[in-house]
Amino acid sequence: MGPKRVVREYLLLGLRFDRLVPGFVDAYTGEAALRRQVESEPPPEPAALAARARELRAELDSSDLDGERRRFLDAHLVALECSGRKLAGERVPFVAEVESYFQVRIELGDPDAYRASHVELDRLLPGDGSLPDRIAAFRARDEVPPEKLEPCVLALSSALRDRVRVRYCLPPEETVEYQVVTDKPWSGFNYYLGDYRSRVAINADVGHRMAALPHLVAHESYPGHHTEHCRKQAGLIGRLAHTEQTIFLVNTPQCLMAEGLADLGLHAVVGPGWGPWTAEIMADLGLRMEGELAERVEHALAGLLTVQQDAALLLHDRGADPDEVVAHLRRWLLVDERRARHMLRFLSDPLWRAYTTTYVEGYRLLRSWLAARPAGEPLGERYRRLLDEPLVPAAVRAELASSAGARPTGGPADG
Repeated sequence: MGPKRVVREYLLLGLRFDRLVPGFVDAYTGEAALRRQVESEPPPEPAALAARARELRAELDSSDLDGERRRFLDAHLVALECSGRKLAGERVPFVAEVESYFQVRIELGDPDAYRASHVELDRLLPGDGSLPDRIAAFRARDEVPPEKLEPCVLALSSALRDRVRVRYCLPPEETVEYQVVTDKPWSGFNYYLGDYRSRVAINADVGHRMAALPHLVAHESYPGHHTEHCRKQAGLIGRLAHTEQTIFLVNTPQCLMAEGLADLGLHAVVGPGWGPWTAEIMADLGLRMEGELAERVEHALAGLLTVQQDAALLLHDRGADPDEVVAHLRRWLLVDERRARHMLRFLSDPLWRAYTTTYVEGYRLLRSWLAARPAGEPLGERYRRLLDEPLVPAAVRAELASSAGARPTGGPADG
C-alpha cells in the first residue's frame, strides 16, 4: 500500500471513530470529501475498526513512509485499536488502556511528596487558621470576578500573543476567538477551525483565579494548542504534506504531547516572574493580585500534580467509590466539595476518563526533556520542536535516555 493510501485510510479510520463517539475527532482540517464519505456510510462496528487499525499497522513497513511518520502512525494505530476493543465491549485493564493510548505506564503518586507540598504551602500562606482554611482564603482573594473574566482573558491573550508572534512567527491572519461558557466538564477547550483560526471556550463554572488564568490562556492559545495547530498546519502539513497531521484524535499519543507542551507554555514564553508579570496586567483592569506569593504558591501546588491521576486510578483501576475519590481530591488538593465534584465529572466521562494522564505525564515528561536540552540551546528553541515536529512520548523518552549521562544545560527546568 502506497504512503498516500495508508495515510488516507488512517484519516478515514479516525473519522469513523467519531461516528461512534462524537468528539473523538478533536480537530480535522483535511479533505472535506473524506468526512462526507464517512458520514454517508452506515455506522461502523467497533470491532471492525479495531481490526482495521491492526491491518494498517501491519502495512506500515511496506508503505515507503519515512521512519518518523511510520513511528507516529504506528503509535496512533495502537491507541485506535485499543479504543475499538473498548467500544466493542472488551474489558481492558485501566493501566493497560492508558498505556495503549499515551505510551506511558502510570502508578499511584507518593503521599510523602504531597505532605511535603502541604508543608511548603503551610509556610507560605499567612494566617493562623488551618491550611485548608488559609488556602481557601488565598484562593478567594485571587478569584476573578465573573464580570472581569472575559476582559482578563483578552488582556492576557494579547500580552502572550505579542511574545509568541515574535518568537514563533505566526501567520498574520491567525486569530483566536474567546467564548465564556458554562456546564462543561473542563475549564477550557480549544476548537481549532483550520486556516489558523481557533475558538477557545472558557468554562465560567470553574471559578477562575488570577494565578491560574495566564496558565489557561497560554495552554489554550499562545503558545499552546492554537500555536501548535498553526505551526503544524504551516509546516508539517503545508510544506511537508504530512496529511496525517490534519486530524487530531482524542486518546492518542498526540494528546499527551499537546497537553504537555500546552501546560508548559507559560514556562516557555514568560518563565520565572510570571506572577508579577500577571499582576501588572490585572492591575490595569482594576484587580489586585499577590503576584510573587501567587507564583510561589503555584510552584508548591505543582507538587500535587499527580493527585488527579491517583483519583483516576482509584476510580477505574481500584474500584473506589466516587465519594472516596472526592475525599482523596479534597484531602490532597485542598479543594472544596464543589471543585472536587467537578473534577470527578471529568474523570467519570466515558471519553475523558483516561485523559488526566495527558496533563500529568505530559507535563512531567516534557519538562524533563526541556531541562535536558543540549548545551547552548535556548529554552524557546527546544520548545519550538514540540510545536513543529511529529514527536510521540516514546521518542521523547528515547532522547532523554540518550542524554542521560550528559550534564543538563540551560540550568534547571526554570532556566
